[in-house]
Amino acid sequence: MPRSEPSFSSLQARAIILMWRILAGRSMATLWRMARLGGPLVHRFSRREREVTDINLAQVHPHHSRAKRRHLARQSLTHSTATMLELGFAWMADLDRVHAAILEVHGRELLDEARADGRGVIVLAPHFGNWELLNIWLTGHFPMTVMYEPPKLVELDPVIQYGRERTGASLVPTNPRGVAALLKALRQREVVGILPDQEPSWGSGVFAPFFGRPAYTGTLLPKLVARTQARVVTGVARRLPGRGFAIHFLAADERVYASDEATSATGVNACVEAAIALDPTQYQWEYKRYRKVIQEQEGHPQHRSFRLY
Repeated sequence: MPRSEPSFSSLQARAIILMWRILAGRSMATLWRMARLGGPLVHRFSRREREVTDINLAQVHPHHSRAKRRHLARQSLTHSTATMLELGFAWMADLDRVHAAILEVHGRELLDEARADGRGVIVLAPHFGNWELLNIWLTGHFPMTVMYEPPKLVELDPVIQYGRERTGASLVPTNPRGVAALLKALRQREVVGILPDQEPSWGSGVFAPFFGRPAYTGTLLPKLVARTQARVVTGVARRLPGRGFAIHFLAADERVYASDEATSATGVNACVEAAIALDPTQYQWEYKRYRKVIQEQEGHPQHRSFRLY
């Protein structure tokens, strides 16, 4: 039988993997220079990222001038571009080089104290800086379980899985089986990672304030805490532009331990806010944190979406 031609998605995946391999060999300084060139182009030509970022910053900083918000948006999209360029480095570069790029670790004692308490530990990791580098540092020191949703381009899945598992992370699916695996890991006094700032589907969250505005917030972390009495620590990898990264661990807002899910979710959002305060330009403002508020106000939460959002 004649060999079939590769599909467009297959060719696209091959091109991305080749790009990652090339970028894996580049220095932090080179990747940052590329991000500084690419970030303004993303801001100018990527309408979706620009508009979502602008909407979020208008919600979070209503008293800032438009010029100040526009400047912050450009900086944020430059850092987001850097994160994308750094994926090949995080997943494919020699691990000695990757570990050498982690130049500072702050607040390690908070993580050690939480683990010494004899319970599992949840690392609450917002989309800030480069969370892939945070994962590499954590899995190099502790047994680590994280949820994983395969990419739309299925050909990328083996590469991403290898990149995230090569230092020992255990990836579990984003479904009830994955939740069961997180519960088991916490009961075995291990560490799990939770990305807390993606808007969940209806029925999987509650409205809680985020920078003073209601945002639909996932309740997975509150449920895990309630069932395992796990300790919570916020963790991020802050980019040191052109040089490497600084790992930061921050004490969790005490409200994350509340039995009421809305109160606990408020604590989760406060943890995210504290991480963003390290450098607001390094947060990924492209996530639609306030979308469901508008959907609810329009009266058809399951079917409406933002006009621009």
